[in-house]
Amino acid sequence: MSPVANQVTSAIGMDTVKIASPADAASVESRVKVLLTRPLTADGAVQLALINNRGLQAEYNVLGVSEAAFVEASLPPNPVIGVERLATGGELEIERRVIANILALITLPARSDIAKTQFEAARQKAIEATFRTAADTRRAYYRAVASRQTVSFLEQARVSADAAADLTRKLGETGAAKKLDQARAGAFYAEVSNELAQARMNAGTDREALTRMLGLWGNDVGYKLPGQLPSMPRVRTVQQVEVDAVRKRVDLIAARLELDALRKTLGLTEATRFISMLDVGWRGNYERVSEDGVRESASPRGFELEIQIPIFDGGEVNVRRSRETYMEAVNRLMEKAINVRSEARAAYLTYRASYDIARQYQNSILPLRRTINEQALLEYNGMLIDVFELLTTAQESIDSNVAAIAAKRDFFIATVDFETAIIGGGGSSGSTGEGPAVATAAEGGGH
Repeated sequence: MSPVANQVTSAIGMDTVKIASPADAASVESRVKVLLTRPLTADGAVQLALINNRGLQAEYNVLGVSEAAFVEASLPPNPVIGVERLATGGELEIERRVIANILALITLPARSDIAKTQFEAARQKAIEATFRTAADTRRAYYRAVASRQTVSFLEQARVSADAAADLTRKLGETGAAKKLDQARAGAFYAEVSNELAQARMNAGTDREALTRMLGLWGNDVGYKLPGQLPSMPRVRTVQQVEVDAVRKRVDLIAARLELDALRKTLGLTEATRFISMLDVGWRGNYERVSEDGVRESASPRGFELEIQIPIFDGGEVNVRRSRETYMEAVNRLMEKAINVRSEARAAYLTYRASYDIARQYQNSILPLRRTINEQALLEYNGMLIDVFELLTTAQESIDSNVAAIAAKRDFFIATVDFETAIIGGGGSSGSTGEGPAVATAAEGGGH
């Protein structure tokens, strides 16, 4: 776990742990309590998920299984000991055998090297799973906070709509407002109420999605979130996003390692194609014969050798299977490298466009909407426009504000997608195919 934790800290500035003992569990529980004492930030939510998400802990268990497989492949094969005792009449025979798989012993260094490469690939996959958990948590966090901010804004809008509907109704009682104006004000209030109900439902489901990522239950689900999204940072300009992605993507690194393991496996299969079983053993017998009251005994010793004769299958089937599996991995890796380049470019385009859209709302659209609202209210007070135009202006303002919150949320999510396109952990959108060896080829621009 040390290389995993070190790379996670270096890449995203967070730490992660594997819960392997009651002491680890108690330490994690204590940290969770501390993180929940204040409103969660995006970084705080990610840190909480990296130590408390049980799905991520399961990925670390998979890494532990791979480590055990590596250790097992590095050990010599266990010998087989057999004892046989036969007694008939006056005869007694005891046979002792020790048998060892010589072929497994001869190929031990090669098999150990393959297992080591597979273990390194599993470690990269564990890092990718950590990045994915962090990215999914950030996305869920921004959605939950944006939903809460939308609810807060619509609650204020509904108060204003209620006041407008009540005022119009009172004016109608005095004859100063037409029945049509009263109906429009009532419909406006009802529509805003419906929008608020939808927003509350979205806020509840988005919060539960975040809760699942944080691995919380019981009393801990009452954690606090801020009332609005953080301020937008300055946009980043990144050169050579394709090169960075091909070099840093952990899923591509894991794919290269897996391809390397398949290449070594193919070499081992070709080297042992004619001999797939070779056992050698020591054999010792003890024989005792009792005849006419005279006992005779003997203890012959020797060895035995078992080898499979490749009469019907000369190993071509295994070699062909290994070659096709290897070439499949090569093609999958080439496909992945191409897709990684495209994903990096697309993620950067989305990131820049989302930034521009959110900035446009913040710097232009919302200030203009405020001016329109103020002028519409002045003209309504001066009896230059009717209630319908005033309510229409108010509804357009509500729509713009809700869209502005969504645009800001989309920018933060696009930031997460852009980061995962560079380092990995983007989920289904960030992983295509299986295999392993194309960074070198992709960086060199050839095969």
